[in-house]
Amino acid sequence: MIALLVRDLKLSIRAGGGALVGVLFFLTIVAVIPFGVGPDLNLLSRIGPAIVWIGALLSSLLGLDRLFQAEREDGSLDVLLMHDTPLVLTVFVKCLAHWLATGLPLVIASPLLGLFMNMNEVAIGAVMLTLVVGSPAITFIGAVGAAVAVALPRGGLLVSILVLPLAVPVLIFGVSASYAAVEDPAPFLPPFLILMALTLFFAAIGPAAAALALRNAAD
Repeated sequence: MIALLVRDLKLSIRAGGGALVGVLFFLTIVAVIPFGVGPDLNLLSRIGPAIVWIGALLSSLLGLDRLFQAEREDGSLDVLLMHDTPLVLTVFVKCLAHWLATGLPLVIASPLLGLFMNMNEVAIGAVMLTLVVGSPAITFIGAVGAAVAVALPRGGLLVSILVLPLAVPVLIFGVSASYAAVEDPAPFLPPFLILMALTLFFAAIGPAAAALALRNAAD
């Protein structure tokens, strides 16, 4: 499993600079918002957490269709299916590698993008914390879509269509927790705990559903 993790990390870095492409796309989404809403700093600071979360969600979709595509193309997917190691564990490790290569750089870049949106230190810290907790859920959800579309030659759009509706609850509670950290009447802990619960839920369900879809695709 460690060898698989290291291999997937290397592949993610080599395949078009996955982390850099995601961060640049993240930067592009956040950077164009002030041109659309105007130079109102108070408005930017109010909508900042939501914009950063939306940018992170859309950037996380990049490369999800390639989660199992390399193994499908070189035939190693059949080896993984026949391996003694449970396929669920293999999918979990691949999801972890994908998040480390693409999701974690987005979390690291979020404070800088928060400054672009005129967010204060508390809001930036809350967004970064919620992204650390919530962004893995997007990867686990994306693994299911990638497994369903693995047999399709161009399944990128299908993966995005499958993932986005399921990722909406993660987005809602991530943004709610971020706003609650800067708004005194709203409690931070309840939406944050729900966000953690969603991540744990998809961490358990996502790899199992993806493993089932991969076996069906192989059959």
